[in-house]
Amino acid sequence: MGRRVSLFVTCIVDQLFPKVGMAMAEVLERIGYEVDFPEAQTCCGQPAFNTGYRAEAREVARHFLGVFRDAEYVVVPSGSCTSMITHHFAELFPKEPDMLAAAHALETRVWEFSKFLLEVAKVDDVGARLEEVVTFHDSCHALRELGIKQGPRRLLSHVQGLELREMDIPEECCGFGGTFSVKFPGISGGMARTKLDSIVRSGARAVVALDASCLMQIQGALSRAGLPIRTLHLAEVLASR
Repeated sequence: MGRRVSLFVTCIVDQLFPKVGMAMAEVLERIGYEVDFPEAQTCCGQPAFNTGYRAEAREVARHFLGVFRDAEYVVVPSGSCTSMITHHFAELFPKEPDMLAAAHALETRVWEFSKFLLEVAKVDDVGARLEEVVTFHDSCHALRELGIKQGPRRLLSHVQGLELREMDIPEECCGFGGTFSVKFPGISGGMARTKLDSIVRSGARAVVALDASCLMQIQGALSRAGLPIRTLHLAEVLASR
């Protein structure tokens, strides 16, 4: 396979945090990849899937598979969306052999951003520099479904000027959980406040994660508490020079 990647930027990045997508593209181009953005892309179908709307999720997944059918690699700035595509698309097509085959064929070419850098590009130093004290939040899907733990920390360790201070509960959920935060706002908010207390105890001035959805949840809690701590996607850190 060549040096061409297609970006799937996800709904939240596209609609709310476009700079994350641009940062990801910048890093990939810096290490020598040609970056393609298929404009017909929409959603991976995870919100519908997680809420029980399988028929709707199936149609979105069908569109996704058509858009990215010929991609050499699909790189995604989200553990949860990557997990949806690589772990759950197959569940949507038990009675459609052709679509099931298409889902399986694409699975091996879809990569979460940090895993792509380390396991495909074989790069752990992208020439980034950021004078900041950060802590790292392990997002649920990246950690538990994709097994991502040390990789992002390895990438952060090569950022010049950056200090990583671990939380005492880095693996604990931030409380977002997609529609969970809407259906159970009280529990979601409580989980966010627990996470916030851990962030404060770390002494970090910024929180880094792989998923913009987690960062949106955490940033909301930080803003409501009036704390001068910012959130950064890993791609934004690695794009810094």
